[in-house]
Amino acid sequence: MKNIVLTAMAASAVLVSCGTVQSLVQNTFPYTTNVLVSTGVPADKEVSSTATATNVQTWFGGNNNAKIKDVRISDAKISVASPSGGNLSAFKTVKIYVSSNGTGERLVASRSNISTNSSSLNLDLNDTGFLDEIVKSSGLTVRTVYELKNQTSSDMNIKVALNFSSVPAK
Repeated sequence: MKNIVLTAMAASAVLVSCGTVQSLVQNTFPYTTNVLVSTGVPADKEVSSTATATNVQTWFGGNNNAKIKDVRISDAKISVASPSGGNLSAFKTVKIYVSSNGTGERLVASRSNISTNSSSLNLDLNDTGFLDEIVKSSGLTVRTVYELKNQTSSDMNIKVALNFSSVPAK
């Protein structure tokens, strides 16, 4: 009986340490940008806003030898940055695309049929495979496409927050 208990404790310690090592070697790096939704944007029409991801580029952009691999989107969220107390009730759909110099555009997150009065919303992640080539290339670009249900009564700034995850390359 004593051997079974000791074996179970040792196995538990190994499993916990493996999870700890995995969380230590897995990298997560953020990207954020603001999208201006002005009062002149018509309802029921797709509108696009593009931003260059300079904060991701400072990590390893343009470095195809960066020691990471298996880059994916791990989280995508939009939230109202201004006006204070604003909500996302005017939005119908949101789509987030990423690309870089020399790569095609990939849809990484979206949400359709938005019906919330909340000031933030987690987007559904699209399984686009690994994004290594896009993230390691120079000029990483994030394009936000949205459609409104109705026009906004005042300008609105929407914060787009993406988290990329990766593991170290050997």
